[in-house]
Amino acid sequence: MKPARQTTLHDAVQLDGIGVHSGAAVSVTLHPAEAGSGIAFLRSDQDHAEIPAVFRNVSSADLSTVIGKPERGGVATVEHLMAALAGLGIDNCLVEVDGPEMPILDGSAAPFVAAIDQAGIRTLDATRRMVKVLKSVVLETERGVVELHPHDRGLRLEVEIDFDNAMIGRQLFGMDLDAGAFRREVARARTFGFMQDVSRLWAVNKALGASLENTVVVGDDRILNPEGLRFRDEFVRHKLLDAVGDLSLAGAPLIGRFRSYRGGHRMNVKLLEALFADPTAYAIVEQTARRERGHADIGVSVAAYGPDAN
Repeated sequence: MKPARQTTLHDAVQLDGIGVHSGAAVSVTLHPAEAGSGIAFLRSDQDHAEIPAVFRNVSSADLSTVIGKPERGGVATVEHLMAALAGLGIDNCLVEVDGPEMPILDGSAAPFVAAIDQAGIRTLDATRRMVKVLKSVVLETERGVVELHPHDRGLRLEVEIDFDNAMIGRQLFGMDLDAGAFRREVARARTFGFMQDVSRLWAVNKALGASLENTVVVGDDRILNPEGLRFRDEFVRHKLLDAVGDLSLAGAPLIGRFRSYRGGHRMNVKLLEALFADPTAYAIVEQTARRERGHADIGVSVAAYGPDAN
């Protein structure tokens, strides 16, 4: 089989919005980039160098994933864009941002997918390299567990969440990652939060830009968004979307099986750190061209949900 080629955008494309935590207006432009340059962030409002989007440059992974230090040219809340780039197979892109946080847009990766579609995808004359997981790596905390295991090809993701809230409960979603499955199954899944946490977050200057326009807000006994949910199990699908974005910080597509139970940004990044800390746990390989599989499977337990717009 022929080796797969790296990709970038065909043209630049701009998106405007607000930061979900800062509430500040922000503009981001996605630029084409040369083969081998990877994904990098550049703050146009500061005189700092480009910051490669790799796990070693993550400065925080609490409420969102932050590349670099925002006061020194870093950018917060990169996971939705990173998921869109990884989900559509974009290897090289320069992300120019005029503020310290990416725009939240509608809370999902769908607007970034639309922007990439508008810009178009260009194939480059360079072979795509991937990170192949050779042996299992497991990270377990009091919160939950995340794992990477060897897998035949591509990236398999299996994510489970378990919330003590009647509107969410325990949900499981799994899929083999490719562009078709990403578009259909997870790109439109939005970030979510609990109404009971709003005051606490505002007190520490977080979630200042959150609203029903960009966040699924969960009350004690109902979903507060008038339109309801986009998927019956939108919550776990969004957690998988976040994982796609976080795992793309490996710096190259992963070949492996990712499993998560009550995981999150910090655990995902720590899992990458553990993988790369052991040189015998992975190998850099060339990807061969193949057809998209587009398979997803679902196991879900949800107490109540709004209209299914899937």
